[in-house]
Amino acid sequence: MARTIRRWVIEQSLAADVGHVGSALSIVEMLVATWGGVLRDPGSDEPGRDHFILAKGHAALALYAAMRWRGLIDPADFARFCADGSPYAVHPEFGLPGVEIGTGSLGQGLSVGCGLAWSLRRRGDAGRVFVLMSDAECNEGQVWEAAMFAAQHRLENLVALIDLNGMQALGPTAAILDLHPMAGRWRAFGWHAVEVDGHDLAELRAALTGGIAGRTGPAVIVCRTVLGRGVSFMEGRLEWHYRNLSPDLAAAALLELG
Repeated sequence: MARTIRRWVIEQSLAADVGHVGSALSIVEMLVATWGGVLRDPGSDEPGRDHFILAKGHAALALYAAMRWRGLIDPADFARFCADGSPYAVHPEFGLPGVEIGTGSLGQGLSVGCGLAWSLRRRGDAGRVFVLMSDAECNEGQVWEAAMFAAQHRLENLVALIDLNGMQALGPTAAILDLHPMAGRWRAFGWHAVEVDGHDLAELRAALTGGIAGRTGPAVIVCRTVLGRGVSFMEGRLEWHYRNLSPDLAAAALLELG
């Protein structure tokens, strides 16, 4: 699933001439661990279904690929990514099955996740809320307001995953606003925090099951990742936050991916 999603991201990014490839590739295993098994009935209207929010909305192409894998997006529709009139835009579009909100204004996803988790609990719904965020997004003050709210109300049905790839639009996150140690900061705000290799599926699955079990409040999984993971000439390279693919570079990437 991870290899296929990466291939789809490369192919569709080239076809649409749209960037944000590195950000999409860094969250692939996080999507595989959630959409590939942990999420209950995502995109359905069933009571007790789980909800997923991609707070770092600029990585929507990877989310669409995971949704295609789960059968929520038809291959022909997926191929219309960023085409005129297509609902599959650079950022997630509300109204698509499996998309809870339109995201892209960084810092807002966790707040919506808090409201959704609180509402589900009030209604007696067993559904859980998973919010995938970027590390640079944690520069936003609204994130920490939401973190305090979740801890205050002991939202045990809320799980945040942080894509700790160390890069943001203008440079390394450590040089712009260093939040190290990330897990320690969340613990200080009253969250149960686990840190894992964000490209190790065994670690991710263990964290999403036993690692966050038995808590009485919200949980965060800090995932150490690499921008552009899986394509050697993209890995850890800041320009791949925005840069578009050429046919030659896409061919080289697909060759590496097998």
